[in-house]
Amino acid sequence: MQSKVPAPSLMNWSGGKDSALALYHALRDPQLHVKALLTSVNTHFQRVSMHGVRLELLEAQAQRIGLPLTRLELPEMPDMAEYEAQMRATLAPLQAQGITHSVFGDIYLEDLRQYREQQLARVGMQAVFPLWQRPNAELLREYLALGFRAVVVCVNDQYLDQSFCGRLLDEEFLRDLPAGVDSCGENGEYHSFVFDAPYFSRPIPFERGELVHRTYQAPASSQNTCPPANADAATEPAPNPFAAGFWYCDLHLAW
Repeated sequence: MQSKVPAPSLMNWSGGKDSALALYHALRDPQLHVKALLTSVNTHFQRVSMHGVRLELLEAQAQRIGLPLTRLELPEMPDMAEYEAQMRATLAPLQAQGITHSVFGDIYLEDLRQYREQQLARVGMQAVFPLWQRPNAELLREYLALGFRAVVVCVNDQYLDQSFCGRLLDEEFLRDLPAGVDSCGENGEYHSFVFDAPYFSRPIPFERGELVHRTYQAPASSQNTCPPANADAATEPAPNPFAAGFWYCDLHLAW
């Protein structure tokens, strides 16, 4: 009996812990062949959307993973039509290379999963969710046990104060999280930058820079905004579908 050929896939790579852990499982899945990374980039600031990470650090991740990186380039606050049009244009050449599946690090946001599945179905692709509905504690234990290392680069000030920004994402950080904050940051409480992973060729040296606070205003109509940006996802162009403030820790590549 002939074995099934693994599906050519792309990884929606935010550079944070959830996408990193999802990639770990996708690389080990015999039904998938991950061939590329896809990351949304804020073209105004030339940084990873939502996370605020410099592109040189994103490129360092891709180099250490050994996969080609495609950027989904977006304006600072794209509306839904802009986002979806740019996504289709970005996916088209990847599909021409034979890619049929798209992998995400989402855990339990049903509306976000449905949105992704619906949009991919329109262009004949399938979504894959390696971490779907796994308990937070289980995921975090696995993250730590496998040797992933990350630094928190963005916190939503509705949930966390600036003292959490720039910290290592480790057991101490998780113990210090206030009650009501999702430990995986699935509601947008925080975002991270992974500087070491089991599949990195070597760790990424970095230096912490200044802390910066930015406020985003609620859009006039929720129906004209991009999909919810409260997951640690690679293709979330807008900061949040409501007014919110964020602290960012600026990281620099240390040569």
